[in-house]
Amino acid sequence: MIRALYSVAMWLAQPLLILKLKRRGAKEPGYLLAIPERFGRYTQSVPPHDGPTVWVHTVSLGETRAAAVLITALRQILPDMRLLLTHGTATGRAEGAKLLQPGDLQAWQPWDTVGATQRFLRHFKPQIGVLMETEIWPNLVATCHKRQMPLVLASGRLSDKSLRQAEQLRWLARPAYAGLNAVWPQTPQDAQRFNTLGAPVRAVLGNLKFDATPDAQLISTGRGWRQQAGRPVVMIASSREGEELALLQILKTFSPSALIGQGDAAIDHVANKIQWLIVPRHPQRFDAVAELIQAQGFAVSRRSSWGATGPTAPAGSPSIWLGDSLGEMALYFGLADAALLGGSFEPLGGQNLIEAAACGCPVVMGPHTFNFALASEQAQEAGAALRVADLSAGVALAAALVTDVDQLDRARQACGNFSQAHRGAAQRLARAIVHVMNASVAGLVRTG
Repeated sequence: MIRALYSVAMWLAQPLLILKLKRRGAKEPGYLLAIPERFGRYTQSVPPHDGPTVWVHTVSLGETRAAAVLITALRQILPDMRLLLTHGTATGRAEGAKLLQPGDLQAWQPWDTVGATQRFLRHFKPQIGVLMETEIWPNLVATCHKRQMPLVLASGRLSDKSLRQAEQLRWLARPAYAGLNAVWPQTPQDAQRFNTLGAPVRAVLGNLKFDATPDAQLISTGRGWRQQAGRPVVMIASSREGEELALLQILKTFSPSALIGQGDAAIDHVANKIQWLIVPRHPQRFDAVAELIQAQGFAVSRRSSWGATGPTAPAGSPSIWLGDSLGEMALYFGLADAALLGGSFEPLGGQNLIEAAACGCPVVMGPHTFNFALASEQAQEAGAALRVADLSAGVALAAALVTDVDQLDRARQACGNFSQAHRGAAQRLARAIVHVMNASVAGLVRTG
């Protein structure tokens, strides 16, 4: 009865979804692509295929990049598989297109109505569905269960905040989590939270993001540009709204005296000669952040204007570099000596710091890292990350770090050790997924 009411609400909300997509599409045209797919209506045909169709759902850019290593591992075990890749965001879909091979399929995640999910499964006929990290939709789970198609959650994460929200809707959330065939969380803490919701936790298999290999050419280019700059570079990585303004206001009043007592006396001489780089989390905010930088009295130098020669320095006011490109985080981590962790200085849960460590870029993080709690704690214990109480302290500590050669070298070495110690989740997850799929096929054969 409860899910029936939910289904009616989702059906009635379809016009609002279309309106939202059109509004977002005004800034990100990718959202206007193939809108009927959101409702399970497709123009592309699905040709016959001899091997299994493995459906992997990655909502956004981060999940899509993490899924790349899992997809590679799955192809090694299932060389005849056909990949069906779905997404919820335009950046995720654009990134996902890079993972496709001839014969693979790509579409939007179906809106969570009974009709859309049924049409999706009838059209593509996958043998298994793999949801990445967080995405659970009640009608999708119920429809897969009814069709006896296994649906699993890989590299699952669930914060305390998300658990509280799910418990407030337990009448809807618990059947959805319990209806999955398997859940493989990233951490023991995630496993406990999933168990609270009745999810079928099979094993803790780790975080896929540790297995991702950053683009070595981008890192090398970034490091070359850093040397070219002739001064230390500190960036705020994947910044969220509110953090850029706070940073700029701090920099306007930043004084070398703020660092007295924190180490090398030479800091006094160079603290105001650091190059600051802002890389916003969401591309639709690039122009707004550029305007914000200028409104605060700084010149802005945008990555989109650098070309192949690297950063430029506008004449006049001190400049802030702006990372306004997609798919180049490895370049920015190579360019930066250290990074402030976006989303951690406001109560937003923080962004993933694993890619920074893999690129050899130490991180200074604020108090709010509940979205990646264990990884943040492990990075801090390893010396790859440092924690501060607020952004002002973060600016001071980052400036101290990048001007202390010995400390910076130790932090970079710690990044490499931390990254290497946690690899291997992709192979473990791929084997587990294939086992569930094969067991399901065998069960259908026996009952058929």
